[in-house]
Amino acid sequence: MLTSLGIRDIVLIEKLDLACAAGLGVLTGETGAGKSILLDALGLALGRRADAGLVRSGAAQGVVTAAFDLPAKHPAHALLSEQALEGGDELVLRRVVGQDGKSRAFINDQAVSVALLRRIGDTLVEIHGQNDEQGLTDSTIHRALLDDYAGLDKDVAALRGAHQAMRDAEAALNDAIQTAEQAKREEDFLRHVVGELETLKPQPGEEPELAAQRSLLQAGEKHASSVTFVQ
Repeated sequence: MLTSLGIRDIVLIEKLDLACAAGLGVLTGETGAGKSILLDALGLALGRRADAGLVRSGAAQGVVTAAFDLPAKHPAHALLSEQALEGGDELVLRRVVGQDGKSRAFINDQAVSVALLRRIGDTLVEIHGQNDEQGLTDSTIHRALLDDYAGLDKDVAALRGAHQAMRDAEAALNDAIQTAEQAKREEDFLRHVVGELETLKPQPGEEPELAAQRSLLQAGEKHASSVTFVQ
C-alpha cells in the first residue's frame, strides 16, 4: 500500500507531501488541476520514462519519493532478496531527474538501475488507462500469480531455500578449488627452491668462508679496474 508521496520540483509542483490512508482513495479535480502531474510523479518513482520536461522551470533537478507498506508475502520481497537489497516492512522508492533528462534511481536509499526500479514498481502499483500496460499481461509475474493461486507458498519457499543452498555449495566448491590450486602452486615453488638448495649443497659454517671469498674477489676486481696497460 502506498503510504506517502513526496514531490519536489516536478512540472508545476515545487513541494508536495501527500499522505495516503488505508482503503479507497480518490483524487478529483477539474481539468488542468494537476491530477496527471501526480500520476506522472508516481510513475517516475515506479521506474517509468523520465525526461527533462518533467523538471520544474528554474530547478536543477526534480525528485519523487514514494513509500509503501509491504505485506510479508508481497512479491517485491523476492525481488529485493534476489538483488541482495535490504528490505523490511517499508519500501521507499526514489527517482531523481536532472535538467538533461538523465535520472538516478534508489530503493531504500541504495542506488539501483531504472530497470530494477520498474520491476519493483510493477509489483506495487498497477495503473489502468488507455494504451497503458496492465499487470495481467506482464509475463514476469505470471509464475507468482499461479503459485499464489495454487497455494504453493511453502513449496516455493522451500525451493528457494534449496536453490540458495545449492548456490552456496557451488560457491564453497569454487573457493575450495581455488585454495587447492593456490596450494599446488606454492608446492611447486617450494619443490623448485628445495631442488636449488640440493644442487648448491650448502654446508654448515661455510657462510664466513663464502663472505671472505666474495670480499677477495671484489678487491681483485677493484685493483684490476685501476690498472692501466701501456703498449
